[in-house]
Amino acid sequence: MAYANCSLKVNRELLDPSFESYRLSLDSIPCYKVELDAGETRGLIQCVSAMFSESLGEPFIILHSLSNVQAGVHTIQLLLLRIQKDPADSKGSGFSTLLEWITLDNSTGECLSEKKYEVRKRRLMKGRSVPHYAALEPEGKGLMVASEKPFSFKEVDGVPLEEEGAEDMEVEPSGEFKVLLMMIFNSASRGLFRMESFVSLHSAAVHHPPSPLSHCDLEISLQKRSEGPLWSELVLGDRRGEYIMNEEQAAQIQQRLAHLTAEELNANPEKDKPACNAQELEDCDGFPEDSSTLMRFDGATLKPTHVVNLGSHQYLFTVETNPSEMPAFCLRHDVDALLWQPRPEQPDSLWEHTATFNALGYVQASKRDKKFATCAPNFSYAALAECLKRVFIYRQPSPVDTVLFNRKQGRQVGQVAKQQVANLESNHPVLGFRATNERLFALTCNNLFILKVNN
Repeated sequence: MAYANCSLKVNRELLDPSFESYRLSLDSIPCYKVELDAGETRGLIQCVSAMFSESLGEPFIILHSLSNVQAGVHTIQLLLLRIQKDPADSKGSGFSTLLEWITLDNSTGECLSEKKYEVRKRRLMKGRSVPHYAALEPEGKGLMVASEKPFSFKEVDGVPLEEEGAEDMEVEPSGEFKVLLMMIFNSASRGLFRMESFVSLHSAAVHHPPSPLSHCDLEISLQKRSEGPLWSELVLGDRRGEYIMNEEQAAQIQQRLAHLTAEELNANPEKDKPACNAQELEDCDGFPEDSSTLMRFDGATLKPTHVVNLGSHQYLFTVETNPSEMPAFCLRHDVDALLWQPRPEQPDSLWEHTATFNALGYVQASKRDKKFATCAPNFSYAALAECLKRVFIYRQPSPVDTVLFNRKQGRQVGQVAKQQVANLESNHPVLGFRATNERLFALTCNNLFILKVNN
């Protein structure tokens, strides 16, 4: 099944090219500490009954879950992550990553008291890396996965899926013919496409004397409406065929790229100054070694419908800004951090750029002990938490109360972006980190810290 190669479209209106830096603010942040009890409830008797119980095999963690009620049937969608040994992967790490999509509901039973939850469908995906982002679309209509290594569905309800073989373009069964199409917009330039056709020739009345055909090929000349770039395909969406380039076109392309190529590899390294010195680069200037891919799978066909090559855009964090929508994910673009919200209801624009955190991509890369990153649902601030004690808060630019001038540029500054630092009174590592519009929560093994960020 063919899928669309897409790209993430940046909203230029959400970028601030004049952003300078964050200003450290010494304003104190109110911090409240709540001690956690042992979780033992005394003096309260409750009758608890299990509504569903089934062994799923290996241990797992829940990446995403959905719950909806339709026509009186309660449906639960679960996306589970497991890591297991893979004997077939002898050259790699020896482990494989499994994503299991489970659907269960209570459709059986005549009355409400008799309805029991049962597993209706199990779909298994396999990959070679832990996904950066994985979430289900509302009502289980699709699945989105971002990872360094691609994922694909392997089983449905325990039955292996048949892998589609590649089309053999060299085989020519009897009764079929090759078509050689030539697209001509002037006498000096021609584009040739050789395509395999699987349509049999039938006898028909000939109103004009046919021209002699050589080698049983059919040659058709097409006139381009306007002269432009080379055609990568003749029929939109049909990738079959082979583009044949003539010598003149090849010479023109080689001439255009002559300044980018050389016959010898760095023949005289002392001649020119190197473009950059690796010793002057910082760790935060580096890019991930492996490029990531963002894929959207259809829930019915289990085939990819949209693919985005994230390139070297580093994944930063995932955040839920609206309970009724899919989780959003944040990627590094140059020095900034851009937040992307999936829009399954918009097939032509599945991912929308909703917010920008200026220079956060560069700032977070310099935090060697960073463990968590998140942002407020209203995008008013972003926060980073180290493994121990410190929490960094980066606010969006806000108007200043006093007159402030930039002496170097000789202009008045209207907005300032503030940075604040909070120290947690604990020597235990941070285990959880969550942000709301007004509060920031940090969890340790003994305490829950609540930071009052906004009023």
